[in-house]
Amino acid sequence: QVQLVESGGGLVQAGGSLRLSCTASGRTLRTTAMGWFRQAPGKERELVAAVAWNGGNTYYAGSVKGRFTVSRDYTKNTVYLQMNNLTPEDTAVYYCAADRETYRYSSLHLADFGSWGQGTQVTVSS
Repeated sequence: QVQLVESGGGLVQAGGSLRLSCTASGRTLRTTAMGWFRQAPGKERELVAAVAWNGGNTYYAGSVKGRFTVSRDYTKNTVYLQMNNLTPEDTAVYYCAADRETYRYSSLHLADFGSWGQGTQVTVSS
């Protein structure tokens, strides 16, 4: 079982940037698709961005496309989410998640992911 730890959240003004990190221990992420989800109070958890096991395919929710970038560093067993031009609507707890299966190119559903981090709070003030 892989353990995931997110970091990099915080309070930022609208228009600012944050970079979230998700570092894994217990096993390599080299063969695993990864996702970043977020959950705002009173709302369902939603997929924000995902990256295939080989880094070749990426997915972004429409609300973040052009502002967020997902990337991975295999040498550090870490996945990142660069968030630019943040708005108050981006305020949420952000979670990283690892796919249940290996070698998948497109993991887009909540049920696809079997390991989760504890979450990191992102708050964007207006």
